[in-house]
Amino acid sequence: MLYHFLYPLHTYLPILNVFRYITFRSLYAAATALLLAFVLGPPVIRRLRALKIGQQVRDDGPQSHLPKAGTPTMGGVLIVISIVIPTLLWGNLENRNVWIALLATVWMGFVGFVDDYLRVVKRMRKGLLGRYKLAGQILLGVAVFAAVYFYPSHGLLDPAETNVPFLKRTVVDFGWLYLPFVILVVTGASNAVNLADGLDGLAAGMTTFAALALGGMCYVTGHVKFSQYLQIPYFQGAGELTVFCSAIVGATLGFLWWNCHPADVFMGDTGSLSLGAALGTVAVLIKREFLLAIVGAVFVAEALSVMAQVLSFKIWGRRILRMAPLHHHFELSGWKEPRVVVRFWIAAALAALLGLSTLKLQ
Repeated sequence: MLYHFLYPLHTYLPILNVFRYITFRSLYAAATALLLAFVLGPPVIRRLRALKIGQQVRDDGPQSHLPKAGTPTMGGVLIVISIVIPTLLWGNLENRNVWIALLATVWMGFVGFVDDYLRVVKRMRKGLLGRYKLAGQILLGVAVFAAVYFYPSHGLLDPAETNVPFLKRTVVDFGWLYLPFVILVVTGASNAVNLADGLDGLAAGMTTFAALALGGMCYVTGHVKFSQYLQIPYFQGAGELTVFCSAIVGATLGFLWWNCHPADVFMGDTGSLSLGAALGTVAVLIKREFLLAIVGAVFVAEALSVMAQVLSFKIWGRRILRMAPLHHHFELSGWKEPRVVVRFWIAAALAALLGLSTLKLQ
C-alpha cells in the first residue's frame, strides 16, 4: 500500500523515489514483520492462555518435553499476521506473484488453524483428519499449478519447465506431469516444516535461513542484469517476491523471541503448515523447485527420517531410529534440546548457502 500511495509522489518529494527499490522495501518489510511479532506477541500469548489453548505432549517421547504440556499453541496466527501485513504495506500489490504467495500462506494457515482448534480446543486427539488436511494441500497445489501454467509470467522458460541446479541452461519439461509435481512440492514443503516443528525454535530458525536464500533467488531471478550475468532464467515480477520472503524472515525471527527455549508459545500447525506452503509456493513461482530440496535440506532430512522409520517398521518390524522425526532421535541419543536446535540451525544455514552458491556454479 505504501508503494502505491507514496511512490507516485516522488516527483514532488524526490526522497520517495526509494520506494521503487525492492531492496529498500524488503528491508522494511522484514523490520515491520519483526516489530509486529514483538508487539503482538504478549497479547496473543495472553489470549491463548486465557482460552486455555495449551499443547498436549506425548508421554512416549523425550521425558524432558513433559513440562511443556499446557504451553500455549496456535502461535502461528502471530506468524501469519506478521507476514501478511508487512507484505501488504511494502509490496507491489499489482504483482500477481505476491498475491499467489500470500493466499497460499493464508490458506494453509487456515487449514492448520482448523487442525489446531480441533485438537487443542475440541480435544479431538487426531485433530483434522489426515485426508482432509491432505485435501487442503492438494487443492492449494492445483491452484498454484493453474496460476503458473495457464497464466505464466513473462520469462525464459515454458510454463511446465523447471530449472535444474548446477547445470547451465538445463531444464526439465514435465508437460502435464507438472501438475502432480507442483502438488508434490507444495504438499511436501508444507509437511516437512510441520514435521520439523518439534523443538523450541527449531522450525522457525530453519525457515529463516530458507526464506533468506529464496529471497535472494527471487531478487536475482527478477532482475534483468543479474539474471543475465548469472546466466539464469529471468522472470518478470519475480523480484517482488523478495518483499514477501523478507516478511517471512522478520516474522520468524520475531516469533523466535517468544519461541526460543523454553518456549512461551508454540506455532502449531497454523504456523508450520503456512510457512512450508509459503516456501514451496515461492519455489514454484521462480521455477526453483529442485533447488528448494537443497535450500531446505534439513527439512527434507526430517521428512525422510519419518518415511524411513515407517517403512522399516512395516517391512522388517524394527525401527532404524530411536524416534522420528530426526531431531527426536538425537535428543534420545543424549543431545540436549538447545544443542539439537542450534546444530540443526547451522546445518540449515549451510544448506541455504549451498543453494545460493548454485546460482554461480551453474
